[in-house]
Amino acid sequence: MIAGMTLSVFVHVVLSLIGILSGFIVVLGLLANKRLVGMTHLFLATTILTSVTGFFLPAKHFMPSHALGILSLIALMVAVVAWYSKNLAGGWRRGFAISAVIALYLNFLF
Repeated sequence: MIAGMTLSVFVHVVLSLIGILSGFIVVLGLLANKRLVGMTHLFLATTILTSVTGFFLPAKHFMPSHALGILSLIALMVAVVAWYSKNLAGGWRRGFAISAVIALYLNFLF
């Protein structure tokens, strides 16, 4: 146990904190009209891993955090397609910005 947490909870929390911090930096970059490539990769990777690892934490039934995890993964799917496949062309830039902010909010929320 690490600080009273199991290893899986500790890893989930660390990933979440990295995702939140890098997400705030990415959003600041979006506001300044700058593509922060490395930070965006870090944000997307850690936020996806946070959502995925949340499903492996102990729970006896479907909880609101599971629903938020699903919504987060949907938002992240849009962000990943916009960033990697569409290169933020046209309306995909707005789609990335909106979905990234939603994913950051959901990561911060739970």
